[in-house]
Amino acid sequence: MKKVDRTLDCIGLYCPMPIVNTAQEMKKMKTGEVLQVLADDQGIKLDMPAWCEATGNDCLAIEEEAGIYKVYVKKLVE
Repeated sequence: MKKVDRTLDCIGLYCPMPIVNTAQEMKKMKTGEVLQVLADDQGIKLDMPAWCEATGNDCLAIEEEAGIYKVYVKKLVE
């Protein structure tokens, strides 16, 4: 995966908290930066792409390894 500017640990949190925390973290970031979100709630596979589409950000990739999801979100809007 490409360079990550920030990592947000949402392991142990369940819907909607990973999305709520992602939204808060994205407000602190600059356009073009990439946020890596770590989560163990499989709902993130559907929730994050939907949130990105709704907010105009880009869900670059979702990787799964040993029950942990690594989601990469690029900030496209201020």
